[in-house]
Amino acid sequence: MTSANGIDPSVAPSGAGCVECDEAGGWWFHLRRCAQCGHIGCCDDSPAKHATAHYRATGHPVIQSYEPGEGWFWDFDSSQLYESGPGLAPPESHPADQPVPGPAGRVPADWTKTLRS
Repeated sequence: MTSANGIDPSVAPSGAGCVECDEAGGWWFHLRRCAQCGHIGCCDDSPAKHATAHYRATGHPVIQSYEPGEGWFWDFDSSQLYESGPGLAPPESHPADQPVPGPAGRVPADWTKTLRS
């Protein structure tokens, strides 16, 4: 995994959902957490791909899954997947009762058409 400057274990996540999707009234498939600043963004299977956009805008290289029961990390700089990494400030995931995809009430009925084949 990248050097310690790519991860700050003391920073709490920015919220329970994708920051940009929440601001725009959008929806997401899965969530990712920036390990450096705590930004929550949507995954690349989501329509807006905000986690990758955050990396491109900030250069923050490491994300962690923000899904319940998942602890893997991804390093954009090295294109490496890590099954585990340092413990980050809680919470470790979005609320377990938050639907996937989410959030409730904003996911279109035909959402499966947006998934990559």
